[in-house]
Amino acid sequence: MPKYKIEAIDASGKGFTDVVDAATEEEVNATLRASGFHVTKIALYKERKSAKKAKAKTGKTFTFGRVKSKILRDFTRNLSILQDAGLPILRSLNILMTQSKPGPLRNCLIDVCNEIESGSSLSEAMGKSPKAFNRLYVNMIKAGEAGGALETILQRLAEFLERSEQLKAKIKSAMTYPLAVVVFAIGILIFIMIAIVPKFEEIFADFDTELPAMTQWLINISNFVCVYWYLIPIVPFSVWLFIKITTSFSYMRFGWHLFLLRLPIFGPLFEKTVVARTTRTLGTLVQSGVPILEALHITRETANNSVFEKMYQQILDAIRDGDTIANPMKMYSCPPFHPAALFYFTVFFFGPVGMLMYMMKLKNKILSDIVINMVDVGEETGELDKMLYKVADVFDEEVEVYTEQLMSMIEPLLIIFLGVMVGGIVIALFLPMIKLIESLSK
Repeated sequence: MPKYKIEAIDASGKGFTDVVDAATEEEVNATLRASGFHVTKIALYKERKSAKKAKAKTGKTFTFGRVKSKILRDFTRNLSILQDAGLPILRSLNILMTQSKPGPLRNCLIDVCNEIESGSSLSEAMGKSPKAFNRLYVNMIKAGEAGGALETILQRLAEFLERSEQLKAKIKSAMTYPLAVVVFAIGILIFIMIAIVPKFEEIFADFDTELPAMTQWLINISNFVCVYWYLIPIVPFSVWLFIKITTSFSYMRFGWHLFLLRLPIFGPLFEKTVVARTTRTLGTLVQSGVPILEALHITRETANNSVFEKMYQQILDAIRDGDTIANPMKMYSCPPFHPAALFYFTVFFFGPVGMLMYMMKLKNKILSDIVINMVDVGEETGELDKMLYKVADVFDEEVEVYTEQLMSMIEPLLIIFLGVMVGGIVIALFLPMIKLIESLSK
């Protein structure tokens, strides 16, 4: 709405100036005359550039992306400490805003402080900054405000985020070593194929003798790598692009997530990780006083797995019809046959082998009976949140143990793989040399 600068005279003849908001000049005149003022001058008001700059300057910086979970975890922990000390929420936020480095969190905190100063509640203000605070976070803050226990809710949120980060860190640290070894091994093999094998090929060509099949096979691979070396980065990128494009459709994304859960060796790890995260999310929401339907809806959205999202939606629909949580959880814990999952198994496991693998795992449940039984007991005793926490703790431990077992199994397999590859190359290169020495000795 435009602003107008006015000069007017009141009933006593005293003049004054002011700046008012109005749609048109006629509206300004009509309003002032109705109030008993006589307008002597009216003009469109234009702010000075310096004033505009001062108004626009809010301390924000240009950023992109969401707030990292580690930064949000530290912020939540610090906010819970300040609230426990009895500081007003706005002062606590201002303290943390000034301490935070320029980035997405600082920008979001500036917006949150402005919203609170305008009269919004903390949950409403945070809800307008989705880059930092998701629905889980906002709803827990809302429950804390309603129950008058904001500092307790913040402590639970901080603990929840810390446990989630610990789980992620354990999986990442466990996967770092084998990935580094695989990348290093591939680099060594590529170097041998490009730099070493061609030298031996030149030596063998000078002797003009028939090469063993193993040596000829190695030379053919070396020639292919030397000519088509650019395919080495293109192939993994193409696989990634293929997965990215196909999973952009919800139907195929469900099949991909089901494929991951049904994978041999790694499938149980993915499954246990999602179960631990979703049960801890649901338990935290229930303990914080969020209604069960809203809690299930938030858990579904934060599952990050389409198979579990569908299961929680089915549980949500059953509860709306008057059912408990345990009954639909048991009913829908075994995903039905899905053609997209079969497609991914067929593509990545060489046709019939992949089809057989998928059909063998078709009746496997994504939730074990112990989870369903503990949820059932929690509903009967009125301690659903505690039972969900116990399930999450159990599966967190299982993820840690399973990851350690997996790494202890992968390490010797990698050593054996490297030994076989390097030993095979050495044998293939020296077989012709042995044959030449034997022919010369005769």
